[in-house]
Amino acid sequence: MSEREYVGVAPFHAHGDLSGFVISGRWPATTREWAQLLALAVRVASLPGLLATSTVFGAREELPEDPEPGTVGLIVSEGPVLGDRVLTPGRFAEHQPPALLMLHPPTETVPSLPECAGAASGCILLPGLPHLGLEHRAAWVEAEADGTVTSMVSRVGIDPISDPDTAVLAMLLTA
Repeated sequence: MSEREYVGVAPFHAHGDLSGFVISGRWPATTREWAQLLALAVRVASLPGLLATSTVFGAREELPEDPEPGTVGLIVSEGPVLGDRVLTPGRFAEHQPPALLMLHPPTETVPSLPECAGAASGCILLPGLPHLGLEHRAAWVEAEADGTVTSMVSRVGIDPISDPDTAVLAMLLTA
């Protein structure tokens, strides 16, 4: 396998809080690959204390300082959806990221099954340009602290207002 065939994902943190993920090899190319990346992100978010509140992460094609060979970009914490540093609508109106993720810690996730108490969850929105025939895509994942993925759904052609998470992410993209 050549270096360009894989999607590498490595979480990073600052002061004990999840700050984002370094992407290496290449960016995900399909909705399925983005959903797999989301599953890994949710598994990380399920670790106790790593994510304090529901947080939005944005994909950036810029590189960190002194990147490792093969690094292609970052997915960084943009801020919480509630609280003191809340993100405002239109935050990404001038520069639309290729993907926005929202991760929910276990304390803010209502599990899909009663036996999944303590699960984290997340959503990814891959914004399209519907007027040009490029549909919005999204995925949703729920995972337990042991890494078990308890729910995974992906869709093409979604209406962002049909789901609370995609509605918030779409609101942040528009002015």
